[in-house]
Amino acid sequence: MRRAFTHITQEQRLRSTPALSVCRRRACPKRTTMGLPPEEYDERCIVWLDVDNTLYSTDAGISHAMGERIHAYFVNMGFSDEEASKLHHRYSTQYGLAIRGLARHHQIDPLDFDRKCDGSLPLEDLLKPDPVLRKLLEDIDRSKARVWALTNAYRTHAIRVLRILGVEDLVEDIYFCDYANPNFSCKPEAEFYQDAMRKAGIRDPAKCYFIDDSRRNIEAARALGWGHCVHFLERGLLHVEGGKPKYIGSDIHEGEDTSEIVAISKIDELRATWPELFKQ
Repeated sequence: MRRAFTHITQEQRLRSTPALSVCRRRACPKRTTMGLPPEEYDERCIVWLDVDNTLYSTDAGISHAMGERIHAYFVNMGFSDEEASKLHHRYSTQYGLAIRGLARHHQIDPLDFDRKCDGSLPLEDLLKPDPVLRKLLEDIDRSKARVWALTNAYRTHAIRVLRILGVEDLVEDIYFCDYANPNFSCKPEAEFYQDAMRKAGIRDPAKCYFIDDSRRNIEAARALGWGHCVHFLERGLLHVEGGKPKYIGSDIHEGEDTSEIVAISKIDELRATWPELFKQ
């Protein structure tokens, strides 16, 4: 993609605006509750794409490689293997990401964690350009919908993945976990989804189309009224979650009501799931 992705808060935007422009902004009509003037809204739908283990298959082995690196990070902090495993799982479960617990309870530098974990992944050896994914994104009618990434990773990792998959130019922007902010939010917290909508200029959550490999993240989006949520479910594949190996779908029990949650196992199935978004 030709432009860099940034996550800029409204306060940062105003600080970087010349004084005259700030005065003009203050003289404008009252701003909406979402924090944007009406002309900055985009009334098209928006497709939110989770990145890891959604845009590529769990078979790539990235969750295993990441789990090993996070475990090593705990051990290098002085924890035993057993303590590292327990804390990794506890923080991932409690906070959505192990890094959140580390930053809160051990005052680590999240950007250092990112460099040593996500940043050291051999993505170029594990991923390759995906022509099926590229064609899928090319066929979305951009007069009807925008395409953004929505990831719990930091922006550098997300950009690397999109570039290797060969779709960086087809994803208009990224909403990511801002590790530079010690109080950053992440999926499945409501604040993360709400801030993403605010940045994208979306007023109506029913216009949000969202795919994620985490059912927990899908349920959180649905609770906020996101209208078209799809669970990317590669049932039966082994991946690492919170430092522990787990068979995908093993936590969805027989008889459990999942009738309102659409699940697919191939990304190209989005054509049939969201036909209204694709070129005719």
